[in-house]
Parts: sequence; C-alpha cells; structure tokens
Amino acid sequence: MSRKRQPGEKRAAVELAALGNATRLRVFKLLVRAGHDGLNVGNIQRHLRIPASTLAHHLSTLTRSGLLRQSPHGREVNCTVDFEAMNALVAYLTEQCCSGVHLEDSTRVA
Repeated sequence: MSRKRQPGEKRAAVELAALGNATRLRVFKLLVRAGHDGLNVGNIQRHLRIPASTLAHHLSTLTRSGLLRQSPHGREVNCTVDFEAMNALVAYLTEQCCSGVHLEDSTRVA
C-alpha cells in the first residue's frame, strides 16, 4: 500500500516517539539495512538477541506508527520499512534546514 504524504507535526511526533526507544531504533536500523526485502521476525530476533515477546511489542509500536509494514508469508511474518514514510519524515525534519529563524516563526501557532 503506497501512501503519498508528508507528515505534519502530529504524525512526525508519533513516528519519532516510536523511534525514541533504543530497542526500536535498533530494530528499525536493522530493517533499513535489510532493504526492501526486509527480514522475518525470527531473523530479527536472532540478529538482535531480543526475547520474542519484547520484540513483538516493539514491532507492533513501529507498525502502528506507520514506519514499518508486516506481511504474513506462510507461518512467518516479514517486516519491512515503509521507506516512503521514512523519507517523508526526514523531509519534514529537514524541509527548512538553514533557512534562517525569524521572530515571527516562533510566534506562529502550528
């Protein structure tokens, strides 16, 4: 499912909160390295040495945030990064990079 969107402040906050845990960040970075093929849950667990119940919790949080996709393949579940969502988040964070800060910017309500 492809979603063309730029995250707003609320969506970015949800995504960043999901990445704001060291274990989830490790999972996400591993899946970024795995690329578009992703990894199944068992392989993630073996790579990161995370208990299955703990990993399930972290995968669920990343999936709810929209940064991760899970798809069943027989008895296994494959996890992949939603690269469009990741790139939209990075674009949101950097869209005004080095453009200067003006007083009126800080008084505007988002």
